[in-house]
Amino acid sequence: MRLPVIVFCALCSAVLAENSDDYDLMYVNLDNEIDNGLHPTEDPVPCDCRREHTEWDKLFIMLENSQMRGSMLLQAMDDVLRGELQRLHAELGRLAGSLARPCTPAAPAEARLARALDELLQASRDVGRRLDRLESAEAQRPEEEAGRVLGSVLEELRQTRADLRVVQGWVAQRRLPAGCEMAILFPMRSKKIFGSVHLVRPMKLESLSACIWVKATEVLNKTILFSYGTKRNPYEIQLYLSSQSIVFVVGGEENKLTADTVVSPGRWTHLCSTWNSEKGHMSLWVDGELVATTERMATGHVVPEGGILQIGQEKNGCCVGGGFDETLAFSGRLTGFNIWDHVLSNEEIRETGSVQSCHIRGNVVGWGVTEIQPHGGAQYVS
Repeated sequence: MRLPVIVFCALCSAVLAENSDDYDLMYVNLDNEIDNGLHPTEDPVPCDCRREHTEWDKLFIMLENSQMRGSMLLQAMDDVLRGELQRLHAELGRLAGSLARPCTPAAPAEARLARALDELLQASRDVGRRLDRLESAEAQRPEEEAGRVLGSVLEELRQTRADLRVVQGWVAQRRLPAGCEMAILFPMRSKKIFGSVHLVRPMKLESLSACIWVKATEVLNKTILFSYGTKRNPYEIQLYLSSQSIVFVVGGEENKLTADTVVSPGRWTHLCSTWNSEKGHMSLWVDGELVATTERMATGHVVPEGGILQIGQEKNGCCVGGGFDETLAFSGRLTGFNIWDHVLSNEEIRETGSVQSCHIRGNVVGWGVTEIQPHGGAQYVS
């Protein structure tokens, strides 16, 4: 019985010894292989790093390049849209600022302007929301879809800018010239609508300069801007429109100067006229440019005092407001009306039509200083 146990123990000891030898031999052989394979004094064999890319490598490179191009496109689109929106908001701000001053009660035209501005602001907000959605989804949008969105948003911006230009043009037609805070509105052509000028000094003139801003609604063969006359001669001084022409008269219709095709109804135009009696020199200026001149007109003539000066109608020898002809009446707006008792220089005439025009005042009639009283429905507007 004890003999088998002894034999079994001997076999186990032999197996363990054999495994131990194998274990030691394995590590010895592994160390020898490492030492024999690479010596510290030898240079390592260089690897070939320029191996050809596999199909998967090429696919991943294409995807990375596509993502980079998409990001660059979206960034460029973002810059373009932000610039457009900033310019649009700036234009809307300037427009709102130009309208943010006290004005007369809102007429239907002003109500239409308010609605148009609301629509423009709403369109601007819509474009802004679309831009925000584009930015939030830019990482997931393919390039083609991003291009379509960009084209759609840019088209909306173009349409909004076109609508803004229409509104700005409409506002420009209704606003006053730069530097002017008020004008006299002649709502319609009527023999009862005019403005009387109350002079504080005698109007005895041997030379003169007269300037005025005018925006006519409609012009007939003779539409009076201003007229000065006496009982003896109702046509001492006149400045009137005839279709698109302007006519300046001193001393009677035989002494007149005409400039053709220089005035357009519906837009503000600055007009100046000069005359001196020594040589009878007369000239007409439109928006700071000399448009007509002549000599020997009313030479030696003296404009007498004691007459009546009015705007929007002509004196007919009767009385103030009596016997006027509605076909001669002015309809539209007038501002910046001034008269001097001398001839202005070219530089002074151009200055009277500058951004400070309504702050330059004549020494015979000064706009904003000399009393001008509206009659029959004419009224001051701002």
